[in-house]
Amino acid sequence: MLSGDHQESDLPWGHTDTLLDSLGAQCGSMPVGTHDGEAKVRSKEEKRRKRRATAKYRSAHATRERVRVVAFNVAFAELRKLLPTLPPDKKLSKIEILRLAICYISYLDHVLDI
Repeated sequence: MLSGDHQESDLPWGHTDTLLDSLGAQCGSMPVGTHDGEAKVRSKEEKRRKRRATAKYRSAHATRERVRVVAFNVAFAELRKLLPTLPPDKKLSKIEILRLAICYISYLDHVLDI
């Protein structure tokens, strides 16, 4: 594949360490570590990833997500109470509630135009 006058080390992938370091410097991120024994410096993304991996963070995130889902479901229940259906206690999915709300708003708009 390589001609006689080209060595593997002459190709860009032959110098991955220096190539990646120079790309990281151009992009503004700090290298995670080097092979020369220098201290490791973590980028903001790596710090964020490590923090998110903790049990305390996951627990807090799960709690926030539960609160968000409960609020979302309460909003759908309130909207459902405002929509006329036969029978009134008919179980509707969220998409059915949204579609029925769109139709009901269009109907009310039509009534106001008359």
